[in-house]
Amino acid sequence: MEQRKGLRLILFPMPLQGHLNPMLELANLLHHKGFSITIIHTQFNSLNPSTYAHFTFHSIPVALSQAEASTSDILAFISLLNVKCSEPFRECLARLLSDNQEPVACLISDLLFHFTQPVAESLKLPRILLRTSAAFSFVAYAAFPLLLEKGYLPIQDSRLKEPVIELPPLKVKDLPVLKTMDPEKYYELVLGLKKETEASDGIIFNTFEDLEGNSLATIRQEFNIPIFPIGPFHKCFPAASSSSSSSSLLSQDQSCIPWLNSQAPKSVIYVSFGSIAAISEAQFLEMAWGLANSNQPFLWVIRPGLVHGSEWLEPLPSGFLEALNGRAHIVKWAPQKEVLAHPAVGVFWTHNGWNSTLESICEGVPMICMPCLSDQMANARCVSDVWKVGLQLEPRMKRGDIETTVRKIMVEKEGEEIRERIFKLMEKANVCIKQGGSSYQSLEALVKHILSLKKMIICFPN
Repeated sequence: MEQRKGLRLILFPMPLQGHLNPMLELANLLHHKGFSITIIHTQFNSLNPSTYAHFTFHSIPVALSQAEASTSDILAFISLLNVKCSEPFRECLARLLSDNQEPVACLISDLLFHFTQPVAESLKLPRILLRTSAAFSFVAYAAFPLLLEKGYLPIQDSRLKEPVIELPPLKVKDLPVLKTMDPEKYYELVLGLKKETEASDGIIFNTFEDLEGNSLATIRQEFNIPIFPIGPFHKCFPAASSSSSSSSLLSQDQSCIPWLNSQAPKSVIYVSFGSIAAISEAQFLEMAWGLANSNQPFLWVIRPGLVHGSEWLEPLPSGFLEALNGRAHIVKWAPQKEVLAHPAVGVFWTHNGWNSTLESICEGVPMICMPCLSDQMANARCVSDVWKVGLQLEPRMKRGDIETTVRKIMVEKEGEEIRERIFKLMEKANVCIKQGGSSYQSLEALVKHILSLKKMIICFPN
């Protein structure tokens, strides 16, 4: 722990699991660097302050009805949160700036909270953004004006397999779009986020140079603001990930760890599609039979609501699990970092959310990619075609495709080569956070940048 700097940072995370985790890991990192941390959070998906005694928490009265809280239309959800949070957040931030506590150096906001830009500007408070997804997908979003001009967007079914020449190795089907009732509004949101990013005082990325150096170089060229790739956050020091379980919005089932202990090294297929992605019953059944027919043990996270129209395991055929004689273990939610670090895990079948992708790389676990939405498509393409540390499964895959893909990774020479490549990436991830490494240096630069922003602080009278 470094000497206290006598400065506060105010952090504002998007209340979704994949956004909360990296923001809280970043908070731990910056607290370790000597800053006091204040977190503003919504009542919706509220955090438990008692699990982070070293932070100060302020809840703003933003609650959502069951219908409003649905993430089936992510665009509508994000737009609603931006509207509902705006005034309560402004009031809370103004109070914090005038409370005679340690001066506030800056606001660190999730990039998707676009309303924080005019709020911070009106209060004369510097604003740094946290981008919780990959640098490459950020480049793709920033290219939306060009993609619209060139006719790649809106996506047409007849062009899905065409390469996007301006964004290799993406195909049209890999572009980070959302299924929404209002695609024009989505394009407007992305274009607006680009402008508000340009108006910020910098962007923090949970990535590292050896993984996404080309994308980071493109961002530096296109955006005239400081860029700080300081990931992987959860590997920077133990405290940054020690409280990851306490930030989980779902209860983690620890029974999977003793089950993994009973399995052979690198034999288990770990299957998890994150906190938002959903699949059809037909996909679910093909997955179930493909896993069963692979003859490998598997740990399957089946989140309530994962399967459209089902509560939990109802679509599974009667006697399915019993017939596997203990070769399968199913939980509603798992301690993912602990699972991926377990020596029994041989492959991760993932939706390729950025946190999952990065965690798999950091533990040297090859991936079977089945992206579901948004930036997951671009992440999966990087895994299979750029870093070559995994294989892709099409959404309409059949059980035979699953068996073939599992065999390639677990048994055949292609899998050995994938393991060698991801092991080298894992080593690079470990090196970059050590003294002299790229992320270590970038974190030091971020601290200096924040300290330089204190000159811009306005003290508000009571």
